[in-house]
Amino acid sequence: MAKQIIIKGTPVVAANEVLVADSNSKIPAVDGSAVTAMAGGNITGTIPTARLDTGTTANKLVVLGGSGLPAVDGSLLTGIVSHTTSASDPTISTNPSGGVGTEWINSTSGKQFICTDATAGSNVWKCSGGGTGNIATAPGQRGSRGFSIGGHSKTGINYFSIATTGNASNFGNQTTNRNGADSCTTNVTRGIYGCSNAASKMEYITCATAGNAADFGDRTISKGGGQGSGNGTRGIAAGANNPADATIDYVTIATLGNSVDFGDLTVARGDNGGGEDNTRALIMGGDAGPGYNTIDYITMATTGNATDFGDCVVNFANRGGCGGAGIAMVFGGTTAQTMMDWVAIATPGNAADFGDLNVGARGLDGCSNDTRGIRVGGYNNLDHIEYWTMVTPGNSVDFGNLNEGFQYCGSFSGVPL
Repeated sequence: MAKQIIIKGTPVVAANEVLVADSNSKIPAVDGSAVTAMAGGNITGTIPTARLDTGTTANKLVVLGGSGLPAVDGSLLTGIVSHTTSASDPTISTNPSGGVGTEWINSTSGKQFICTDATAGSNVWKCSGGGTGNIATAPGQRGSRGFSIGGHSKTGINYFSIATTGNASNFGNQTTNRNGADSCTTNVTRGIYGCSNAASKMEYITCATAGNAADFGDRTISKGGGQGSGNGTRGIAAGANNPADATIDYVTIATLGNSVDFGDLTVARGDNGGGEDNTRALIMGGDAGPGYNTIDYITMATTGNATDFGDCVVNFANRGGCGGAGIAMVFGGTTAQTMMDWVAIATPGNAADFGDLNVGARGLDGCSNDTRGIRVGGYNNLDHIEYWTMVTPGNSVDFGNLNEGFQYCGSFSGVPL
């Protein structure tokens, strides 16, 4: 039986009725719920925003307004690092919260830097665009292993891991019994020290391989008690004692040979403390009979006389020192002092109190891995090792003990971090 189809003269939408165009030649509104498999490409024209499910919450289409995108929740966006605008360059100890990829803009010079290594206290900032001058720890300036070179009738060389705590181990021996082992510096691979208060000899070790020291060359003077520093390429000895001397000389660490004259300190003295960054070395305090509180600095890549930087908090003699994370320090001194002084190497000025050693002494020394500072030895052949965090003023903490007690010893760090 044929189905009845009803045709009316007016548009209708009822079942079993033929749709008739209205007076505007358009199909009247109908229920399209049963329409399926319609290709989107066959739909032309514009769909009004009112017909779309829009908004700024989950599963909504975001619609541009007159001034751009509306405010949306960006908590799920990842990999976006903010920038810092400052009147100065970043430093190796800037430690950006955004980590690797953080941008730094120097609003004074116009330089732009990108952080490529966010290791705390040893950041690397690459100067991008047309600028020059990356910010990074000098190659081989400080390492993961600390060394103590015996002084005053001691031939031993001890080593330890700076990042941990514990007792030192025997590394090897100096070439002969020395009365002092100072002027220490390193390029991480090779460590050099001046080895006697009454001779010009310098010796060296290969930091990664336990063994005895070997002859390096001679200082320009036959005295000990100088402050050692370096930029990874040059090793520098500043000052001396018995009697006090203002001489500064240097060597190329990778090349065996005698030292060359660099310049002079502002005040003749020996048994200094201090430290360095990539560019400057600071010589802090010292002994010339009485103690001195003078702080000098030099630019290691050039030659010339030292320049006044400021003053230590006190004028103790026979102090130890170290540098790292952009600061230089001196500690201990006359009789059995515990005071620790520090300065920011990039900013000339007077030192400030950092804290106190656990055990005070004179004739001690120190080293750093750019994160921790280390004190070793002291007068009367102390075997103490203590540590602190370089960028956090406070008292030192017990680390362990040397294999044997050392006084008027030298210290440096080596072996790549």
